[in-house]
Amino acid sequence: MTKAAFAYWEDRIAPVFDTAREFCIVEAQSGKIIRETRESLEDNQPLKTALRMAELQLDVLVCGAISGHIQALIAAYGIRIVPFVSGELRLVIEAWLKGNLEKDVFAMPGCRFQGRRRRRRGAGGGGGGGRHRFSPR
Repeated sequence: MTKAAFAYWEDRIAPVFDTAREFCIVEAQSGKIIRETRESLEDNQPLKTALRMAELQLDVLVCGAISGHIQALIAAYGIRIVPFVSGELRLVIEAWLKGNLEKDVFAMPGCRFQGRRRRRRGAGGGGGGGRHRFSPR
C-alpha cells in the first residue's frame, strides 16, 4: 500500500506548497484508492508541516513549487516529493494511480519532465534554465 498527499487549493494542485494548507491524503493499492481523506493545517510553519507529513506516514508528496528548505525537511523523513506538478486535483490523482503523473501535461508552466527530473525551460529552449532537484524513488 502507498500513501500520498496532494497539496491542493480550490480543487487544483496548489501552485506553491509553502503556503498550502489543504491536503488530500490517498491510500492506494494496485492502482486503486483504498481510502481518501482530507487534512488541513492550521499554520504553514515548515518544521510543523514536515512533522505532520511524517506523522501521517506518507510515502509521497505531490505538490506545485516548493522551496528547497521545506523540501529537504520533508525528504529527511523519507517522503518522496514530486514537485512542480499542476492540474485539476482529481486528474492528478488518477494520473498518479496509473503511474502517468510525470507526463508534461502535469508539469507547471515553464517546467517539463526529462526522465525522472524536471527542468525549467530557459530562454534558449531549455538549455539555460536552472534545474530543480527531484527526490529519487
